[in-house]
Amino acid sequence: MTEQLSVAVLGASGRMGAEAVKAIDAAADLTLVAALGRNDSLDFLVSSGAQIVVDLTVPESTEANVRFAVEHGMHAVVGTTGWDAGRLAGLQALLADRPEVGVLIAPNFALGSVLASAFAAKASKYFESVEIIELHHPDKVDAPSGTAVRTAQLISAERSDAGVPSSPDATTSELAGARGTDVDGIRVHSVRLAGLVAHQEVLLGGPGEQLTIRHDSFDRASFMPGVLLGIRNVAAHPGLTVGLDGYLDLGL
Repeated sequence: MTEQLSVAVLGASGRMGAEAVKAIDAAADLTLVAALGRNDSLDFLVSSGAQIVVDLTVPESTEANVRFAVEHGMHAVVGTTGWDAGRLAGLQALLADRPEVGVLIAPNFALGSVLASAFAAKASKYFESVEIIELHHPDKVDAPSGTAVRTAQLISAERSDAGVPSSPDATTSELAGARGTDVDGIRVHSVRLAGLVAHQEVLLGGPGEQLTIRHDSFDRASFMPGVLLGIRNVAAHPGLTVGLDGYLDLGL
């Protein structure tokens, strides 16, 4: 008989949370024991017997949610943005006292997006120029997206390790924001447009050529295979993992 994992979803009334609830309900090896909304008490996580907490809430509450889970010995799979360096450091300190607990913080759960970011990072050291354009629905509250920030960080680290200089740019006069924002030396441009869901392209340029690596999520169902992968693997990865690529054998 398949071993059942007891899973709770925080943010279950949101669009991502509702998709996660459906995906977990449909999985033969997972049991949904709690689906909490904004005003529900976290104490219900304990009484429900949840082994794994999926946080799909908002930046203002995600840190407290994950801290509660870790303090009660529950693994956490997190798709909420807002985890800056300070918050990550605090979480790592908390996890140091609970070495059996695993936390995955994933800027993006779409497997294609994770792969595209990894491919772009590896390719970037072979090109003189690189910039990122991320495109999302107009209800998204943060810019740039967590995926774009993560991609820029991966690209920056890869180029730094290879000794590749910054992308050339002779701009000396610009309107504020015309050149996007700078994330670890990589220019990132954000588009918010009705009709979009989640899209990103990395533009890589060299003498006489351009390579574009693009990923498109047309429906939030595209994130669910990654959410399920995270749920099924988080217990086997104690400590903090940032990025779903940490659970993938990319062989890069």
